[in-house]
Amino acid sequence: MSRQIKINKYQGNTHYTVKVIDSYGQEHHMGYYLHLDEEDNIELEKRAEEIWSNETKREISTLSRAIKNCIDIDISIGREPSLD
Repeated sequence: MSRQIKINKYQGNTHYTVKVIDSYGQEHHMGYYLHLDEEDNIELEKRAEEIWSNETKREISTLSRAIKNCIDIDISIGREPSLD
């Protein structure tokens, strides 16, 4: 996965949301901005570089791993997992 800075403004929304993607594909939320000018972009790039220079792969928690295993078992026996 490549490092990215994602800036989105959803339809009808008044603010931009900024996220940084590191080389492990993990998203880091940088905040919400009403407007983005050249000064803001420079600051975002500096903060993104700081995240990228200190990035580490997050460990998967034991609970998350157990839930994933249960879902994998359901899928392997033909049962679709539901959110009910």
